[in-house]
Amino acid sequence: MKKAVFFDIDGTLWDDRMQVPKSTVLAIRKLRENGHYAFICSGRSRAAIQAKELLTDIGFDGILAACGTYIEYSGDIVFERTLSNEELKELTDCFARQKKPLILEGKGCLYADMEEFCENAYIVNLKESLGNGFQPFTENAGRYDANKATAYFQGGDIERVKSELSGHFDLIFHSSKVFEIVPKGYSKAKGISWICDYLKVSHENTYAFGDSINDVEMLSCVGHGIAMGNATDVAKQAADYETADIWEDGILKGLCHFSLI
Repeated sequence: MKKAVFFDIDGTLWDDRMQVPKSTVLAIRKLRENGHYAFICSGRSRAAIQAKELLTDIGFDGILAACGTYIEYSGDIVFERTLSNEELKELTDCFARQKKPLILEGKGCLYADMEEFCENAYIVNLKESLGNGFQPFTENAGRYDANKATAYFQGGDIERVKSELSGHFDLIFHSSKVFEIVPKGYSKAKGISWICDYLKVSHENTYAFGDSINDVEMLSCVGHGIAMGNATDVAKQAADYETADIWEDGILKGLCHFSLI
């Protein structure tokens, strides 16, 4: 029976230096050789998933990006939920009033004004790696193709933001200063449910590896949730099994534990 395994990126497939353990590469290749599906399942938008280390060196059957709002299978887009012009206006107006930086994330581009992120090493490095895939707000006003957003919020009235956006968006907090904004009702779990229905994979044959708060729904919804050894406590509590740290062959050991390889 064919099984489907879903992998978060940051902290799961690679570390904070974007380095992928060799054991992870070999394990996922073997998983697919054994006839099972392997999917990236990330909060990152498709535009931010370009790394050769993931897409070429490992190889996957598909990508669930932007918290379940974008799904690729065998190189084709099989599902996409983009933000409407009304939703985009609601979102950008809210952050303009707060005078706080926002990144809109889509399949082809990320949009942000870099002067607001000049001291954020992660965003600076992301811009360098994406090149033309990172565009300024000012040159693209009214022409955004986005699935979700990420906010970097320090100070300001966060409770007002929650109130203003609660009708159409869900907020996923990684910390008090960083949170993702997705269309209401969307998540990694929803994306997994969609692709499993599409491929006719039963719930009992689904597995997921994750490490952080935006993996909680994913780890809870699959038949077998697997937390990395380096995962946050909330992710470990949501999982059925805890494997080793990313650099202690966590992916390899987790797949072996469930006899997938």
